[in-house]
Amino acid sequence: MNATVLDLRKNMRSVLAALDRNESVMLTCRGKKKAVIVPCGKSNSRKEVSEYAAFGIWADRKDMEDVSSYVRTLRKGRF
Repeated sequence: MNATVLDLRKNMRSVLAALDRNESVMLTCRGKKKAVIVPCGKSNSRKEVSEYAAFGIWADRKDMEDVSSYVRTLRKGRF
């Protein structure tokens, strides 16, 4: 479906109906393509924490083995 900015303001119900039908909506402003509104999927599958790329990034750091001493050195003043 193609929709203009004015359609979003005046006919939002038809835009939402198109999204309910799993159609993507091309948003135009003065005849130029600006964005595509894509319906979100029904399944909200959440990743496990261990599946994220940053999980375990500091696992091999030897200076953080004793957490309390590491935090104590971080909080210590410069002088």
